[in-house]
Amino acid sequence: MSQPRFGRMIPAMVTPFNQDRELDLDKAQALAVRLVDGGSDSLIINGTTGESPTVFYPQKMKLFSAVVEAVGDRVPVIANVGDNCTADTVDFARDVAALGVDGFMCVVPYYNKPPQEGIYQHFRAIAGSVELPIILYNIPGRCVVNMEAETTLRLANEFDNVVAVKEASGRMDQVKAIIDAAPEGFDVYSGDDSATFDIMQMGGAGVISTIGNVAPARMKEIVDLCAAGDWEAAAAANDRLMPLMTGLFETSNPILVKEALRLLDFPVGGVRLPLVDATPEQSERLAQIMRETGVLQ
Repeated sequence: MSQPRFGRMIPAMVTPFNQDRELDLDKAQALAVRLVDGGSDSLIINGTTGESPTVFYPQKMKLFSAVVEAVGDRVPVIANVGDNCTADTVDFARDVAALGVDGFMCVVPYYNKPPQEGIYQHFRAIAGSVELPIILYNIPGRCVVNMEAETTLRLANEFDNVVAVKEASGRMDQVKAIIDAAPEGFDVYSGDDSATFDIMQMGGAGVISTIGNVAPARMKEIVDLCAAGDWEAAAAANDRLMPLMTGLFETSNPILVKEALRLLDFPVGGVRLPLVDATPEQSERLAQIMRETGVLQ
């Protein structure tokens, strides 16, 4: 497999907060370095796992700047700038580009329930307004609407800076259709850790990962084995980590990812309302899974 532009294992980094649920930029910088040291190829900042709906534009700008400063040139930093208002997304992306990030991730507009033509026009407006590469983000479980394969491919073929898609639709036929028909240089990433092995078997590039916050080296091992075509070893590594891949989603993400980091003695604070922190029972079950998978001693 050819090497993707942004690599194969890309954590969607959690956003650290202090005890007052305010941004903890020092901890964000420390986490970014920790993830890079763990083998991450790039970092997605303030995506779903980063609680993007409750981190507002001025806070996002501070967060992006802090991570860029901490990481330097070690790996690309990809800023999630997507919103459900096209004009706001365009304006914000232009502002963020000046911070030194290496690319954008933009989610399918949520709540509005746009038709496919509306989704296309949304991304067309963004792609035509910025020069940095864009990763599309399709997650109908949160956005209500699914970006169909035809729309993704239309964008991939028409815009040189639309370079990848994070596919979290769970529709493997759709994912395969995109992989099979994508233009050269367009990468398809799994948006679900547990689907990564299957998607890479179809020719996918890798994963934009939740578990990458907790066990980056373990997830990196899986994608590298897949890329090398060592499917037997990749399957074994995938099976060993699968209980934690699924266990982190017992409740809404990123509640348990933040709890997992606390259990690993790297606390990043709780979540912002309307999310709530893990219950003692959830924490106990999570700790057991982490011990069983060898992530927690």
